[in-house]
Amino acid sequence: MDTPSKVPVTILTGFLGSGKTTLLNRILVEEHGKRIAVVENEYGEVGIDQALVINADEEIFEMSNGCICCTVRGDLIRVLNNLNKRRDKFDYVLVETTGLADPGPVAQTFFMDDEIGSAYALDGIVTLVDAAHIDQQLGRSDESTEQIAFADVLVLNKTDLVNGEALDGLETRLRDMNRMARVVRSERADVSVDTVLNLGAFDLDQALERRPTFLEPEYPFEWTGVYSLDVGRYELSLAEGPDPEMSLVVVSDQGTDDVALRESAEWCVRRYAEPAEPIHPGQETSVGTHVNLQLDSPGRKSFFLEVDTPMRVGLYAQHLAEEFDLQLKNADGAVVPTEAERTWVAQHEHDDEVGSIAIEIDGDVDPDRLNMWLSELLRERGVDIFRMKGFISLAGESRRFVFQGVHMLFDGQPDREWGETPRRNQLVFIGRNLDEQSMRQDFEACLN
Repeated sequence: MDTPSKVPVTILTGFLGSGKTTLLNRILVEEHGKRIAVVENEYGEVGIDQALVINADEEIFEMSNGCICCTVRGDLIRVLNNLNKRRDKFDYVLVETTGLADPGPVAQTFFMDDEIGSAYALDGIVTLVDAAHIDQQLGRSDESTEQIAFADVLVLNKTDLVNGEALDGLETRLRDMNRMARVVRSERADVSVDTVLNLGAFDLDQALERRPTFLEPEYPFEWTGVYSLDVGRYELSLAEGPDPEMSLVVVSDQGTDDVALRESAEWCVRRYAEPAEPIHPGQETSVGTHVNLQLDSPGRKSFFLEVDTPMRVGLYAQHLAEEFDLQLKNADGAVVPTEAERTWVAQHEHDDEVGSIAIEIDGDVDPDRLNMWLSELLRERGVDIFRMKGFISLAGESRRFVFQGVHMLFDGQPDREWGETPRRNQLVFIGRNLDEQSMRQDFEACLN
């Protein structure tokens, strides 16, 4: 029996508002003979992008855990493994990342996980570039730089918003940043499918040249301690530290050599992608599940672990043990020494000033009041609003109003009929130092 060929995968990336969803829609409606499964990631608590993607035959799978580069490997592995059970329904995969994602860890997934690597092949990374805003984005975002550096194809989009001389200068700058990528100019992401699919372009050697640490994965945890334990009840004691909580996975039968630690680390990546169970002081932690130790009360906190058979356990902790003076004690109160310890390359630091605001509310909106509010908002805060998108129920309009915006640019138009769908407003804003309470109150004032 023939071994099925690997399914090609294209990673579609680009900073917020660069036109990824527009390009995705073009791909989904064009006659290209491919059956495409789409994997999307949302930044924020409300998923909007799937509702903005044209209803097509392709299947769309959404990951909404926030930043795709932090939980991506566990999440993506889960989704791709589920997809693999339905190989007869698709022959291509598109992964659309959030605009705040570094594509490196996304690409890592296809080389770090044997199961995924045997079923899928990374075909290429396509980065959309917003010609009108990329200069200011490069000055304020490391992710924009990484997205350009990793691209096999750079789609220089929204060229109609930039004059010819500035456009030529921008293209020269992009080529200086990534001399190996093909640059394609476009308006409204109007490029042929052949430009972005079936590239056969991703080259691991080139990726390692761009980033020598490419195959050194980032982990959602920083420290592992291995303990040799007898049967009994153990106390996990933590002092106050820099975070009011600590994510943790306890691994049983943990080896101490580097190979065993890395194997367990990859297993824990999948656990960290699962929702964490909150554990409060005095409660027991569980072996093999992702728990979140609640540390928001003053003083030292104690949690407990029951061991039924002698074994080595590994604690895969979100933070370094020394930050919380983490100790494991036996029933006599004696501190159990670690048999082995390991620190890991932790996930990147996020810009704490950048966040998302989601507004969901029933009711019809007065168009004049909405227009006044948005005009004032963009005039005063437009430079800090990286991206806004969503749909609105306008009074007197039978169709939902879909809008998207980048900084001070805003575009909206009537979409499909509401029909039997409940009329509901859903808006997402992503930006820097946004005042959620004020924005929510101002939008509610637009309701009839």
